[in-house]
Amino acid sequence: MERDSRGTRMEYLYFALAVVGYILPGVPMVMESVQTGNIGFWTQPGRTVSELFANRTSTAFALDLLGTVVVALIWMTHEARRTGMRSVWVYWLLTSTFGLAGTLPLFLAFRERALRRHPAS
Repeated sequence: MERDSRGTRMEYLYFALAVVGYILPGVPMVMESVQTGNIGFWTQPGRTVSELFANRTSTAFALDLLGTVVVALIWMTHEARRTGMRSVWVYWLLTSTFGLAGTLPLFLAFRERALRRHPAS
């Protein structure tokens, strides 16, 4: 019973973190999209890449994040299979569209739910 209570609390916490994780980077992304026409950083890929790698500081952050995204997507795929979660492609799509900050806690919330349903996993 303790696992259910803790799991439910963690699920709600992860959902709240997902909301924050989508809103925080989403606000400047929308502002940039409106100002430059580079919708979601996808419609002008050359501009996005050149601004992302504008200096060594932003390059270091970008490469660190890209590495983290690759590891997270591999882990999400493995963990989804292990816990019986379906449609892991949705998390890949959300990550590539909106980023990892909201998608990872969203995945973790649904993982908590799956773990409650199949506690032996």
